[in-house]
Amino acid sequence: MHINNSERLKFRLMDSDDAQVLWALDQDPEVMKFLNGGTPTSMEIVNSTFIPRMEKYRDSDKGWGIWQVSDKVTNDYLGWVLIRPMAFFTDTPNFTDLELGWRFFQSTWGKGYATEAAIAIKEAVTAHSDVTHVSALAVADNLASVGVMKKMGMSFVRAYLHKDPIGDFDAVHYQMPVTKR
Repeated sequence: MHINNSERLKFRLMDSDDAQVLWALDQDPEVMKFLNGGTPTSMEIVNSTFIPRMEKYRDSDKGWGIWQVSDKVTNDYLGWVLIRPMAFFTDTPNFTDLELGWRFFQSTWGKGYATEAAIAIKEAVTAHSDVTHVSALAVADNLASVGVMKKMGMSFVRAYLHKDPIGDFDAVHYQMPVTKR
C-alpha cells in the first residue's frame, strides 16, 4: 500500500531493515517516559523484540505496520505511526478495529505532526477495508497522546489494565467509527 503525502509529511512502511531508525527514536528519555519510565531501548531489544513483533502484524497490502513519518521537503525523519488490528497479540485480535499508535522525536512535539500523520494513515488504510473503528491506547497521564486522540475525533471508551507480552500498563482507550468517503 502507498500512502499519499499529507500537507507537510510523507510516509514509508518500515521493515526489518529499519532497526537503526527505530532505535534512534527510542534514545530520548522524554520520548520513552510513558512507555517504560524513560529508559532508552537497546539495539539488542529492538532486534530481538520490536522487529519480530512488527513483522508479525506487518502487511504491506493492507497497510498494517509501522509507517515512518518524514518531512516531505527536508526528508527529516520525524517519527512513526503504528497501525494494526486491536488486541493483535491476544487469542482474539479484532480485525474490524485498528489500533493507532505514534512516537515522535521531542523536537517535533507540539507541531501537529502526530495528528496529521495519524489521520492520513488512518484514512488510507481504512478506505478500502472492512474496518469499522479505529482505536488508540495511552497511559492516562500522557496528555499529549490523549490530545492527539481527541483532535482526531476519538471518544473515551474506558480505562483499564492493558495486558501485553512486553509489559502491562494502566491505559485509557479512545475510539472512533470509520466513515467511508
